[in-house]
Amino acid sequence: MTHDPVNTWSGEFGDEYTQRCSPEEFRIRARTRLWSRWLDAFGTREPQTICEVGCNLGLNQRALQRLSDAELFAVEPNDSARDTLIKDGVLPQTHIRAGRGEDLPFDDSSMDLVFTNGVLIHVHPDNLGQVADEMYRVSKRFILVSEYFNPDPVELVYRGMTDHLWKRDFAGFFLDRFKDLEVVADGFSWKRTSNLDNPTWALMEKRPA
Repeated sequence: MTHDPVNTWSGEFGDEYTQRCSPEEFRIRARTRLWSRWLDAFGTREPQTICEVGCNLGLNQRALQRLSDAELFAVEPNDSARDTLIKDGVLPQTHIRAGRGEDLPFDDSSMDLVFTNGVLIHVHPDNLGQVADEMYRVSKRFILVSEYFNPDPVELVYRGMTDHLWKRDFAGFFLDRFKDLEVVADGFSWKRTSNLDNPTWALMEKRPA
């Protein structure tokens, strides 16, 4: 039986991760630089509603608040992370939902942008299609993924555990699955400036019917 990584993130292991990734200013500044680059890719079509799948303590939301007037939403399975987001005033309780990528608690086409940042790498390959389908369903126009890249799917050991970390061409997975998606922009996030582990990213847009 395949272990469900979401159970790990919602429990004690997820609590420990949350403590390691506290929203210190240097992390928020790095994420702000990253989002400044990403928002430039939208040109005049900057999203007004943005949903993150797997936000943890909201480094992306904290950065976006410095750059955008968009209404922010997120899904996060870890209780302590959600409580911190609410306590810190990052997101109102109505905008941060308990949940998982396989079943997003939002209406069809309700968000201009749906994105992940280092989350799809922790989704079991058997569940990746379901998560992609949900992100596509909720997105009105844009999908952005920032994840570890490998030309072919490969599993890595994560903190001594198997069934918890995979690398692959995640943007390619979306493009192959949804024929109306096209790439708006893509790039590489260097660890020295992004404080991330050298992921690639791609912004995709639904073509008009």
